Amino acid sequence: MDSLDKTDLQILRILQQNARLTTKELAARVHLSTTPVFERLKRLETGGYIKKYVAVLDAGKLNRGFVVFCSVKLRRLNCDIANAFTDFVREIPEVVECYNISGEYDYLLKIHAPDMKYYQEFILNVLGRVDSLGSITSTFVMDEAKHDYGVPF
Repeated sequence: MDSLDKTDLQILRILQQNARLTTKELAARVHLSTTPVFERLKRLETGGYIKKYVAVLDAGKLNRGFVVFCSVKLRRLNCDIANAFTDFVREIPEVVECYNISGEYDYLLKIHAPDMKYYQEFILNVLGRVDSLGSITSTFVMDEAKHDYGVPF
C-alpha cells in the first residue's frame, strides 16, 4: 500500500461500494478529471489491487440459499495431497470459498446448496470421492448477520 496515495484509496473504497460507476462518475466523486482517474484505475488493475469486477447475486432467489461451512480433515497431508485437494475443490461450483486453515481441520469450505438433501448428496457423491478425506464437520448457517464484500483499510 506504500505506492497508493489518498486518492487511490478513495477510488478503491468507492468501487467496493459500486463497481458499476463510470469513469466520469468516479472522477466526480474524487474531484479529478476522467483521464487521471482512468490512468489510476488501469494502474490499480495491473498492480493487482483490483482483482475483478463482479455482481453480487441473491443466493436465495437463485435457489442456492442453503449455506454450509464445511470443515475438512484429510487423513494425510503433504504438498501433493494439498495441491490435489485444492485443484479438485476449485472445480466444484457449489464451493464458493476454500481456506487452508490451522487447527483441528485442514480446510474450511463455504458451500451454497438448494437444501439439506442436495447437500447430503454433495457430501456423498462429490466430497466423498476424495481419497485422502479423513473427516468432515458441517456447520449450517441459520441467518446471515453481516456479510461485507469489501476489504477494510
